[in-house]
Amino acid sequence: MADKIKDAVYAQRYVYNCHYHLIWCTKYRNQIFTTAELASEMKKLILTVAARNDIQVEKLEVMPEHVHAMISFRPSKSISDVVKALKGSTGYMYLRDHPDIREKKCWGGHLWSSSYYIGTVGNMSKDTVERYINDQVYNAKKDGKPYPSTH
Repeated sequence: MADKIKDAVYAQRYVYNCHYHLIWCTKYRNQIFTTAELASEMKKLILTVAARNDIQVEKLEVMPEHVHAMISFRPSKSISDVVKALKGSTGYMYLRDHPDIREKKCWGGHLWSSSYYIGTVGNMSKDTVERYINDQVYNAKKDGKPYPSTH
């Protein structure tokens, strides 16, 4: 790889440029982070947990009943492990520090809903990648090389 890829991370065995938009909500969409102080506290917890788990937080916003984060992490980590680390640890620490919120708004002892949304963020659309892959098969045929197509 002679040319450097813009915004890519160069690790020992691989190069990656993976960014994700992650959204998760409070249990029952309860309004938990209703003040700037409560939201700021959750932001600090998320950043602390992310740093401990080698997750880069590129953008972060805590709303009264949900969180938006743009994150990046090594491809050797699974999405489910990253989400589990962020939601599990922050929920535990936040409710430990706020027994009043735990008692009044988080009856089952869970801060976060079990669901989440995650989507990829990138500079190439799905159509662009599909065209590029299709062109590779075309170029192989054009050069007279036998190259079986999977589609």
